[in-house]
Amino acid sequence: MNKWVVFILVATGVFMSTLDGSIVNIALPSIMKDLKTSVPVIEWVIAIYLLTVSSLLLSFGRLSDIKGRRVVYSTGLIFFSLGSFFCGISPSAEFLIFSRSIQGLGAAMVMACTPALIVDTFPVEERGKALGMIGATVASGLTAGPALGGLILHYFSWRLIFYINVPIGLITAFLVFTKLKGSKTDSKQEEPFDFKGSILITLSLILFILFITKSNLLQGINIKGGVLLIIFVLSVYALIRFENQNMYPVLNTMMFRNKLFTLPIISAVLLFTCLFITIFLMPFYLMYPMKFSPGKAGFFMVIPFFFMFVISPYSGTLAGKKGSKILCTTGMFIITLSLYMISQLNISSSYYNIAAGMSLLGIGIALFSSPNTVTVMESVSPNERGVAGGIVATARNLGMVLGVTIGGTVFNHVFFIKSSGKVLENYNPFLENAFFTAFKCSVLTGCLIAMVGIIISWLRGGKIKRV
Repeated sequence: MNKWVVFILVATGVFMSTLDGSIVNIALPSIMKDLKTSVPVIEWVIAIYLLTVSSLLLSFGRLSDIKGRRVVYSTGLIFFSLGSFFCGISPSAEFLIFSRSIQGLGAAMVMACTPALIVDTFPVEERGKALGMIGATVASGLTAGPALGGLILHYFSWRLIFYINVPIGLITAFLVFTKLKGSKTDSKQEEPFDFKGSILITLSLILFILFITKSNLLQGINIKGGVLLIIFVLSVYALIRFENQNMYPVLNTMMFRNKLFTLPIISAVLLFTCLFITIFLMPFYLMYPMKFSPGKAGFFMVIPFFFMFVISPYSGTLAGKKGSKILCTTGMFIITLSLYMISQLNISSSYYNIAAGMSLLGIGIALFSSPNTVTVMESVSPNERGVAGGIVATARNLGMVLGVTIGGTVFNHVFFIKSSGKVLENYNPFLENAFFTAFKCSVLTGCLIAMVGIIISWLRGGKIKRV
């Protein structure tokens, strides 16, 4: 099987799953109105997808190590397509939320297999470039979502956002299942699947995400947050103890003793936390005090993803030759600089100032992301690449959750204090100072997180022997 055919099939699934994570956001007002529901209910359309994907990535990564990437990946595309169809025909918000969980199940299977499929298929000298191109595909999906969603909503119903996935997903699933049969992606292991460990991992991740998103940590831990935290700690303890005793664990804790695996995973979480603090808050800056139209705001939001698309394949190739330490540390340094520049934006900032900060953000991420993934995937044995890929995707999702949560929590807390109890929905020019104080504090928080990322990226060590 031609390696680039495999790449195209993998890239199609990745693009669909990342696109669907971003395209639905812009349709929420239309969905809420059409299905006659409330904001607290409609929020679960996003939340259930995120929870399902994040909590199942590791389990499906391990399953792909045992049953083969081809079977798990193609099955994931089928579930994603079926979930999309059910979303499109949803008669109620509750049915839509259930359908999104099916979508998330399929997306988890797709995302968990992606890095391993690429590493299994491409020779050592081309892995960095291929993984960089997959990173560019992820950026394309995240970027295209709001624009494509807005276009569909302008001419058609929100339901088409889901229907469009069905034929593409099913055709790709058929091609993966038939064309990749007998290839390296079809390799299997005669080992049992660790269902108990999988359940404990899923429970731990769900509890962690719920604790982070439902607890306002700046105001202390409330009773609900405290209960979630206690159950989370107990589930993690049970998971570690059980997996250490299991001969065929879902999560081999020995992997984390290798700093060329663990430190890149930690730094990836920090990277996506920084990115999504900015991605979450910048539209409010552009559309509230700056009074940009949605179209103009969208242009500036695309800037970092454009640089990711252009630079990522080259940084991945360079990492394959030189290792990731210098590239990732430099990338984190540039991200830190970009966040400081963004934190200084105000009502008089020029288009150039805004574009410069967003451009540096994209350059830093592009220098970091692909080399980091190359290091993680090549630091484990071939029969652990599935679970390693699942961990990479989990790190990305957790970073997104942390970024939105930290950015929103800090911003709302500072804005509430500086505006004497006002809320952002009632923004007016008299709240300008409160807005910029809150905006600056939030982005500087991301800047501090990126500074920690610089240290962790440097501490990872040198290049590893590649297999």
